[in-house]
Amino acid sequence: MGDILAHESELLGLVKEYLDFAEFEDTLKTFSKECKIKGKPLCKTVGGSFRDSKSLTIQDLVAAFDNGDQKVFFDLWEEHISSSIRDGDSFAQKLEFYLHIHFAIYLLKYSVGRPDKEELDEKISYFKTYLETKGAALSQTTEFLPFYALPFVPNPMVHPSFKELFQDSWTPELKLKLIKFLALISKASNTPKLLTIYKENGQSNKEILQQLHQQLVEAERRSVTYLKRYNKIQADYHNLIGVTAELVDSLEATVSGKMITPEYLQSVCVRLFSNQMRQSLAHSVDFTRPGTASTMLRASLAPVKLKDVPLLPSLDYEKLKKDLILGSDRLKAFLLQALRWRLTTSHPGEQRETVLQAYISNDLLDCYSHNQRSVLQLLHSTSDVVRQYMARLINAFASLAEGRLYLAQNTKVLQMLEGRLKEEDKDIITRENVLGALQKFSLRRPLQTAMIQDGLIFWLVDVLKDPDCLSDYTLEYSVALLMNLCLRSTGKNMCAKVAGLVLKVLSDLLGHENHEIQPYVNGALYSILSVPSIREEARAMGMEDILRCFIKEGNAEMIRQIEFIIKQLNSEELPDGVLESDDDEDEDDEEDHDIMEADLDKDELIQPQLGELSGEKLLTTEYLGIMTNTGKTRRKGLANVQWSGDEPLQRPVTPGGHRNGYPV
Repeated sequence: MGDILAHESELLGLVKEYLDFAEFEDTLKTFSKECKIKGKPLCKTVGGSFRDSKSLTIQDLVAAFDNGDQKVFFDLWEEHISSSIRDGDSFAQKLEFYLHIHFAIYLLKYSVGRPDKEELDEKISYFKTYLETKGAALSQTTEFLPFYALPFVPNPMVHPSFKELFQDSWTPELKLKLIKFLALISKASNTPKLLTIYKENGQSNKEILQQLHQQLVEAERRSVTYLKRYNKIQADYHNLIGVTAELVDSLEATVSGKMITPEYLQSVCVRLFSNQMRQSLAHSVDFTRPGTASTMLRASLAPVKLKDVPLLPSLDYEKLKKDLILGSDRLKAFLLQALRWRLTTSHPGEQRETVLQAYISNDLLDCYSHNQRSVLQLLHSTSDVVRQYMARLINAFASLAEGRLYLAQNTKVLQMLEGRLKEEDKDIITRENVLGALQKFSLRRPLQTAMIQDGLIFWLVDVLKDPDCLSDYTLEYSVALLMNLCLRSTGKNMCAKVAGLVLKVLSDLLGHENHEIQPYVNGALYSILSVPSIREEARAMGMEDILRCFIKEGNAEMIRQIEFIIKQLNSEELPDGVLESDDDEDEDDEEDHDIMEADLDKDELIQPQLGELSGEKLLTTEYLGIMTNTGKTRRKGLANVQWSGDEPLQRPVTPGGHRNGYPV
């Protein structure tokens, strides 16, 4: 009862508002009278007729329109028309554009005698400012293009392009459109709160049920597919075990001097290949011919050759870069998204390489530019969406070996990413993508050196002190980046300055529930324990006992790696300073594999509205260029050094590549 009394005034106000909206006049009078008799308070914010207040607003706007009072009109316009309608509704945008024209030419049309020059200049200047700011969004629309010249025409009244504006019928038609629009908005905004609450609750529950049903159907479909795959794999496995057992028996018989007949070999091979080809076809193959069965077995493991994939259309990069710098934040976001999708969704191989080569040869990110305004500056945009989408695009570039090489040409890129990593506290995904790009940068030795010198190791250690508050992506890429930097002698020496803290953080991470980070933690520990002063600190804190605890719990691979770390911990002591510098080694020990992880396109922030272009359609409709795309020759890969899995990692890796089992 106490809760009802606390909100009674507001509840009664909602009922009164609904009765007023539904025009239950007699009921409303009786309701108000009874509330007064019983001393029930009515919410004052809801009192009065909504229709009266809305009609007054419409009258004020129309009066300001008729009087040419620009300031009063647009003050009321912005106060009573929500920004979502003004910025998102195409009709509202067009109407607002024509309203600005109406006020700009008002004195020319309705002044008795010659209009006041100062007042006219003020109105034209106001219109010009609108065209350069909010009105710029319609500059690509053919309907409005001529009006962008209006502020610069000395006498618009006699200019043929603006003849229609000065006809007697133009202003009344515009006024009628304004009144209809305001009436429509007024009707929509008059919806009583009680009805809104009912609709929202009913709609949200319905949508949730639909989403859950859709997810259930999708899950069932996937489970059926996986069950079929599982049954097939199980059948193949049982068949393989049976064939293997027979072949072992045959080998034993051969040792005893018994011969294997061609018919027996044929029957075994038919069984072996019966699941890969039709039974009749398997019987028709002569498996007794030497090399036939072995060749077919090897061929069954060979990757399927993909069909030829067409190259994507070329783009007008000059126009693209101009809009990325000067366009609205929404356009910038859609362009950054579309350019990223071109990279992430293109087919690996020639198609993706051609896309990347086109980006690099046209200097899409302005890495070769020294202009103050460049595409790279979008990383510091005031818009959260633009900032995030720029970070995603840079991360996509960094996922490809050629992209890393391109970004490395400009030292400012690394500085900007490091600054954004330390400053970004609003958007987790922006920070994840910046971190992901830096981690991939650490595959290149010059960039490793720069990051170590910039003190990034200290920042990483500080962040990893509380791993439970980090997302899985942030945790994995932070630890992997720390390991890559610790592989360098300069990185190890940096760790030696805060040896106790580094060892504590790494030993705590050994027991973390996210097992994906274990190889990087082991690699970092193994590497820094080559420094005598760090070994001494580790022994003092009982590191060997800590490690042996994990031997009892870990899997076979983890156990072998920890045994290597313990061996490193107990190795012969060398005096500090004997540690060899690795700065004179080859410039790069980065692997030549491209790692395009799915996280690059997760949780998109923007969705196109009705009639709005996005993705490849936006690029090919608005920014189609002359066809210059040609196939690109792959550069030779570096020699691969295989990782056994027994020892801790000793060469730089990135989580995406390490999970996919690429050579490192």
